[in-house]
Amino acid sequence: MIADIVAAVLVLVITAYAALAGADFGGGVWDLLAGSPAAGAPARRRIDRSIGPVWESNHVWLIIALVLLWTGFPVAFAWIFTTLFVPLSVAALGIVLRGAGFAFRSQVETLRWQRVSGAVFALASLLTPFFLGTAIGAIVTGRVRGADGDPVSSWVNPTSLLTGTLFVATSAYLAAVYLAVDSERAGEPALRRYFTRRALAAAIVTGLLAAITMAVLHTTAARMFSILTTGRALPLVVISVLAGAAVLVLLALDKTRLIRLLAALAVTAVIWGWALAQYALLLPPRLTIHAAAAPAGAGVTELVVVAIIVVLVGPSFVLLFSLAQRGTLSEPGAR
Repeated sequence: MIADIVAAVLVLVITAYAALAGADFGGGVWDLLAGSPAAGAPARRRIDRSIGPVWESNHVWLIIALVLLWTGFPVAFAWIFTTLFVPLSVAALGIVLRGAGFAFRSQVETLRWQRVSGAVFALASLLTPFFLGTAIGAIVTGRVRGADGDPVSSWVNPTSLLTGTLFVATSAYLAAVYLAVDSERAGEPALRRYFTRRALAAAIVTGLLAAITMAVLHTTAARMFSILTTGRALPLVVISVLAGAAVLVLLALDKTRLIRLLAALAVTAVIWGWALAQYALLLPPRLTIHAAAAPAGAGVTELVVVAIIVVLVGPSFVLLFSLAQRGTLSEPGAR
């Protein structure tokens, strides 16, 4: 029972990281595609101002997730980081480089170094979600098997590479939706239309990639595919599809009201559907949540610590995001 609760909390933390930090990574994607320094300056300023006050704080969710996995399911943690050392190391490097590039870009004064740091920020924003996605693809398809896991083929395969690409597209989709809303709130109609068009394109690409990935799962993860399409996880898949369709309609109508919530709901439903379809396996095909769990005492301690974190850090997050949405906060030195 305790192990199940810890696993559920882990899923909630992963959801928070995907919905919040995922959009930050997507901001780097749109920064990369914004064009020349002159043409892309308005979009890049909006990206800086939207993610500048919050991007660092969103890594709290990743830290909590890693600690929960490490202390709550040490066997699974060892298997994952042994088999998937390469993609997870590249993802970690991407997080570091992305932060450095973003911070330096707003401080350097010469155009040359702004371009260099901006390129580091943008490229690292592609690397991190892609390689995190390949790791998830390896887990879903049962390629993380302790000593039997191959450090290369586990993530270099069609399902993992598709999942990595899907993660990048999803990040870009979330970012464009959030940036469109932020642009409207800031009274920037031209940028609202700019990001609305990109959100619409990203939504279509993400939907197509999700459909292709599901088709591939039919052969590489038959059990999960069955549960997602006909089993207990189907309602969550339906919710995700309906929320995504609603976002498409609102974007086509050039409406931004509720699209941030609906976009986050679509992503959340996918993550919860994956978790429900995989339950009670932590690492398919054989490592269950209970077999991988630490002693019950450790699980209780984890839950107490998480509760304390929520009490202490939760109000700070609410205040931070509230001030950011009101435009009270700005990134120092933003261009």
